[in-house]
This record gives sequence, structure tokens and C-alpha cells, in this order.
Amino acid sequence: MITEITIVDRGRGPQLSTCRITVLDLVPYFQKGSSHEEIRRWIPTLSPEEIAVVERYYLDHKEEFDDTERARERRAEQVRQQRLKFPELNGTREEHRARLHNLLEKRRQEPAAQARVVDDR
Repeated sequence: MITEITIVDRGRGPQLSTCRITVLDLVPYFQKGSSHEEIRRWIPTLSPEEIAVVERYYLDHKEEFDDTERARERRAEQVRQQRLKFPELNGTREEHRARLHNLLEKRRQEPAAQARVVDDR
């Protein structure tokens, strides 16, 4: 099955539809004039086709991405959003385990609660 490679925005800015690599992740390579082979040396999971799609998107939106202040602001906002969704964990290993255990229990109870809602109808 061949998947079409496109640029999508899932809340972290423009990224490949096939993975979590964003356009901003590759902008420094394009700005330095790195070859696709050099990029693959640093990010070996990318296919030549994926790099080409990101490069085309970058070239089409070059002015926006080359405005370093705007790029920094965008990256800072992405980091802020990521930290809101996934706050940094503090505490001991036991506290982390307890937190994960509680999350697991909540998840296990969700299908049961949903099944009861369906049965009550």
C-alpha cells in the first residue's frame, strides 16, 4: 500500500503526513544548503521522497520560514502547547508509577462506563 506524502498541520505546525517530522525541523538543513544525503545522515528515517516534499513546501513558503523571529515564536508556541498537553513530571520513580497506575485504571474503567451508557439507552 502506497501512502501519499503530504504536509499536514496536527497542531505542531506543518509536518509530514507520514511521521512527526515538522518542516521547521528541516529548515536549518535547507538554509545551510545541505544535500538530501546529508539530511538522511542525520535523520535516517526520512525517505528521499519525504525530504523532497518538505523541501518543496519550504521553498513555497520560504519567506515565512526564513523570518527567524517568526520561526522562533512559532517554535516557542509549539513547545508551550506540547507542555500543556504533556506536563513535565516531577517526583520520585514510585510517584511516577503511581500516576501511571492511576491513568491505567481510569482507561480500564472508560470502556465499562461507555458500555453502561449504551445499555441504559
